Amino acid sequence: MEKFDLAVIGSGPGGYVAAIRAAQRGLNTLIIEKEHIGGLCLNWGCIPTKAIIRSVNILRDIRFADEFGIEVDGFRADMPKIIARSRAVADRLTKGIAFLLKKHGITVMEGHARLEGNSRLDIEKNDQHHESIEAKHIIIATGARSKALPHIPIDGKSVITSREALELDKLPGSMAIMGAGAIGIEFAYIYKHLGVDVTIIEALDSLLPNEDADISQELYKQFKKQKIKALVSTKVMKMEKGVEDITLTLEGPKGESELKVDVLLSAVGVTPNTEDLGLEKAGVKTERGSILVNEYQETNVKGIYAIGDVAGAPCLAHKASKEALIAIDHIQGKEVKALNKDHIPGCTYCEPQIASVGLREQDALEMDMDYEVSKVYYRAIGKAVASGHIDGFMKFVVDRETKKILGAHCIGAEATELIAELTLALSQGMTVHELAETIHAHPTLSELIMETAENALGEAIHV
Repeated sequence: MEKFDLAVIGSGPGGYVAAIRAAQRGLNTLIIEKEHIGGLCLNWGCIPTKAIIRSVNILRDIRFADEFGIEVDGFRADMPKIIARSRAVADRLTKGIAFLLKKHGITVMEGHARLEGNSRLDIEKNDQHHESIEAKHIIIATGARSKALPHIPIDGKSVITSREALELDKLPGSMAIMGAGAIGIEFAYIYKHLGVDVTIIEALDSLLPNEDADISQELYKQFKKQKIKALVSTKVMKMEKGVEDITLTLEGPKGESELKVDVLLSAVGVTPNTEDLGLEKAGVKTERGSILVNEYQETNVKGIYAIGDVAGAPCLAHKASKEALIAIDHIQGKEVKALNKDHIPGCTYCEPQIASVGLREQDALEMDMDYEVSKVYYRAIGKAVASGHIDGFMKFVVDRETKKILGAHCIGAEATELIAELTLALSQGMTVHELAETIHAHPTLSELIMETAENALGEAIHV
């Protein structure tokens, strides 16, 4: 029986980061993956969607090229090529992760791992042979999968998940997207601008319900301009499949209605992959499908850790990676700073982009905090005007007395890049004074941060 210092189950952005950091620290490390190195994120999530969005953004730039003095004739979207490029990007990164695992001397096993206690695993290999291994520590990083609703069975053809949506080399005429979280919003943006008639259906009362209310309202306005239909406070009550289309029975603010579409994309959230891992046998506790962990990512069973989507929301790749580093530090007895979930940025990669970190205004209001808001629009920034990206704004929620930044919310060009500086500001307890005093290069979109900070002090120059 082989023995390891650490066994990691799953090779996504939580699992492979844990394995590499452990190996860097001198631990004899095993990683077990039953499908593809890189997990869902690299193969069927973050990376291929962003590759397709890049193609869509180029397509949109060409359509608006005349506004910039460029005349372009005879262009079209070639879906098989767009999909092929996205798969090539994912494949390149997956091979890169495989190389890094080999470089660091990490043992890789293909198969399904099950706990046989707090230090033993049974691995059912893809050839159906079994192998038992011992590990002083185990990290579960098995991720999550698309959630299915009981009355909306997924067949992978007319009713699909994000995974099938990444391989639609033939475009449908119409598509309904059930769920207006980041996944639903990104696919709505993608397929609308590829020529599909898209309708978003959201049971709650706004798009991106987890975002600040001002951001959600602005996105609704921008999507309306892009002719992306959105039905909020609306539920899919029933689905009937026809020969060539689907009829959805909807219940909304105005009562019952019907919607006929060619394809329905279900994007109503994810379910943690906790089944058939031997959790019960090992005595690992779960709650509502997620593995329970403490601030160091350790479960109730000493030596067994869980990170990423399987350990609960928010289901974000960068959260999984950070939890991986926390777990390895704790395994090695190092001083560990617990993860502050208020300091995890969230990003949505439609256009305009959306990014946020910290408290929303509605959070501060519910907590009865003494706060103030500063908001500056992109049109006040020279680089935004020069590049033609004037839609959107930056918003700070600020403690009125201390002037510390409690939350930052942005909708507009490169919002997902701008959020890094603001995440640093929150994690270090910075004030708007400190951001305002930081020199930001001109002309850059990052000046929006400085301007919003100055505006919070009543001293904005360009507002």
